[in-house]
Amino acid sequence: MPFVRIDMIEGKPETYRKTVGDTIYEALRTQMNVPENDRFIVIAEHSPEEMMISPDYLDIQRSPNCIVIQITLNTGRTVEVKKAFYHAVAYGLHERVGLRLEDVFISLVEVPKENWSFGNGEAQYA
Repeated sequence: MPFVRIDMIEGKPETYRKTVGDTIYEALRTQMNVPENDRFIVIAEHSPEEMMISPDYLDIQRSPNCIVIQITLNTGRTVEVKKAFYHAVAYGLHERVGLRLEDVFISLVEVPKENWSFGNGEAQYA
């Protein structure tokens, strides 16, 4: 049920983008208990001028390589589960694509189950 949007600077190779998506999906599966094959990920690349990310908000030094991950998902996960997810994504991306921990920005948008339609004009979870 999560829908993942990833925004990043343009010019990264296909293998980089695929690994970023795979890493986030794996963290969703292991940390958020997302079912297998529940994979809906969109990656958008932007010019440097289109990525207006604060380089130092909360004293975190972000580089132009900062990626923004926004995930829409069902409500109900604990703060501990969310923290474990953030950690798994940041460290997974650091290990697999060399992304700095400071350059992983994650936003979760929680919605009720009736706010989803996966096709056929139906609300499968309502």
